[in-house]
Amino acid sequence: MQLFAASSFAPPQSLRLRRDRAERILNALRAAVVFLLAAAALMYAPHLSASLNFANVVILGPTLLWTVAQYLIWYRRPELPDWLSAVNPIVDVTAVTAIIGGYAVAQSGVLALRSPIFLMYFVVLAGRPVASSVRKAALISVLAVAEYCCLLIWLWSTQRVPTVINPIDAIVAARITPLDEAAKLILLAVFGIVATYSTQWVEHLVREASKESAERQRVVTRLVQSELDTLKLQLNPHFLFNALNGAMALIATDPPAAERMVSELSDFLRLVLSTSSEQEVPLERELGLLDRYVAIQRVRFQDRLTVNCNIEDGVRAALVPSLLLQPLVENAIRHGISPRAGAGYVQVTARRLGDKLSITILDDGVGVRARRSRERSRGTGLGLTNTTTRLIHLYGENHEFESGPREEGGYAVRITIPFKLGRLSPTRNGAHLDSKLASAVNS
Repeated sequence: MQLFAASSFAPPQSLRLRRDRAERILNALRAAVVFLLAAAALMYAPHLSASLNFANVVILGPTLLWTVAQYLIWYRRPELPDWLSAVNPIVDVTAVTAIIGGYAVAQSGVLALRSPIFLMYFVVLAGRPVASSVRKAALISVLAVAEYCCLLIWLWSTQRVPTVINPIDAIVAARITPLDEAAKLILLAVFGIVATYSTQWVEHLVREASKESAERQRVVTRLVQSELDTLKLQLNPHFLFNALNGAMALIATDPPAAERMVSELSDFLRLVLSTSSEQEVPLERELGLLDRYVAIQRVRFQDRLTVNCNIEDGVRAALVPSLLLQPLVENAIRHGISPRAGAGYVQVTARRLGDKLSITILDDGVGVRARRSRERSRGTGLGLTNTTTRLIHLYGENHEFESGPREEGGYAVRITIPFKLGRLSPTRNGAHLDSKLASAVNS
């Protein structure tokens, strides 16, 4: 039951095309074999009895016509009829059985059973894994065993085959032993099982490949959606409104600061849009994006916010997922620092640990309980979710991601990824922060 259930899935177009091509090749081989047999029959015709020649004509003629007719009727089509992959092996198996039976009637049952034409059963079964489904392969295997078994019963029941028990005596006296024929039946049955299992295995591989392909497509889709969500998080209207309101408030009291803030916001948006299309970027670019974000947030929080960047020498060129730091720092500020009555800090640390890059973002905010309550009320748990999804896609099991409360209070996120060096880009105009706005960012 399980064997037949395995073939119930709809084969993909690629498998159908391969089976179609295999059936065309098998039909070409069938044509070659039938032509050779016909040529041999013509060569031996003067030396054969009239009954044997008649048997050759009756069996080989229709088989040859059927083989040639396929080329004329169906081979101009893009795909052959599906039923042809079942009818052709049925015709082949029946033709082999008919040849053996015809030789037994026309000449001798011993000659017929000892003829190498019996091997054609195995040739027919050998083509099933590449051209048939599991059901068709099982059908042809059962048919081959059943036809040969019926042929033996008919030959013995009509006494067309003299038999002896001893195989040695059978060879010397030109007789047939039931032991030899039983062994041939067993071999034919075993080969049929192997052919059916091979067909099932081919379908299993195709099915698994199709599932893996579909899963890869789903992962890519989820990654694209995750990146879009990450970009949406960067352009959060709440953040934009706060930044613009802060700039408007500074216009009356400190126009130069307002101008610088709008400039930083413009650079921030430009960097976000240019970076979002890349999978990995040097850590230095992520820090530059983070600098601009902190400078904008600094206008709102003033002395209540301190952000420290502790970056080990030699890791600024390390590749990290694009848009990695800013969402995590924003989570720390919005859910950890913002609810506090007093000042707070966020610390970003990056260092190399052997062949790994370790990044830590921690804060001394309100703690995990208040943080979770705030995230549920606002529905803003997107940063950690997106980060986890992207890390899984980019690094599989070759990464670590931990997040949770700190013993000292606050929250921490720790990320470990493979250490890979990228290429640092030249410093662009305006890449450095204004000293007044960057006073809280230490690298």
